[in-house]
Amino acid sequence: MSQAPKAVVMIRPHHFLPNPQTSADNTFQSEADNNRALTTLAYEQVSNMAKKLEDNGITVHLFEDVSKATPDSVFPNNWFSTHDDGKLAIYAMYPENRRLERRSDIIDKLVNQYQVNQIIDYSPYEHSSKFLEGTGALVLDHDARVAYAVRSNRCSEQLFYEFCQQFSYRPVLFDAVNKQGTAVYHTNVIMTVGSSYVLLATEMIKDASQQRFVIEAIERTGKTIIHLTEQQIEQYCGNALELTNGDTLYLALSQTAFNALTDEQKHELNSEVTLLPFDVEAIEYAGGSVRCMLAGIHLPKR
Repeated sequence: MSQAPKAVVMIRPHHFLPNPQTSADNTFQSEADNNRALTTLAYEQVSNMAKKLEDNGITVHLFEDVSKATPDSVFPNNWFSTHDDGKLAIYAMYPENRRLERRSDIIDKLVNQYQVNQIIDYSPYEHSSKFLEGTGALVLDHDARVAYAVRSNRCSEQLFYEFCQQFSYRPVLFDAVNKQGTAVYHTNVIMTVGSSYVLLATEMIKDASQQRFVIEAIERTGKTIIHLTEQQIEQYCGNALELTNGDTLYLALSQTAFNALTDEQKHELNSEVTLLPFDVEAIEYAGGSVRCMLAGIHLPKR
């Protein structure tokens, strides 16, 4: 079982814009001066990223989104996840317009190409205002079977524990806030789990006992913690995803994040993985980065 998937799903948006329905609790989001130029640039940057991944031996299942109703569709990791035992999860989404991102054609493609033994659908919980936004809310250590999650509007405690029971992960639930005291909206902006390391904004876990709880959970897995500052989190250093082509381990991250890492952090990471940065500056206006753009495929092939 590998932490790093060999294949990903990406969505190329034709009408990308920062989503007005997510701005209230996504403090990473910002407005652009020219929406038309941003939309064009986002399309180009997704295209370039998909090509660069393919050039490095990563399989990319690229889908088009021509709808104007789904401005955040470039972030498919929030509405589904896949697992090496053949399970596929579909998630309950907090913003109403993000629920429109769930697509049967993507699920059908995965069912046709991979072994899907069971689909577990949490989306009906939206009717009772309970949400769990996929591998945005969940950061999964597939090898050690640990699920990390920050409490937020996007992460119901009930659904988190239900997921952990159904998918056999040990739950590590905690609180994390920015310097203004606002809860982190998605766990995957402050934390990345790789095969042998974890990137974590430890200082954003303000409660000392919770901080110790998280650190001890990571230490039990034998992985090295690379501590990130809140300033680095604002540059998306925590929003990365480890991938592999079968021979090489890569850490996919944005150019913004790469530039914000210290030389010492890069050196430490380079001893474990090949850093693979992408220019996704347009996408980052929406409050997410490279990890959010990649739905990893952990399913066995047919």
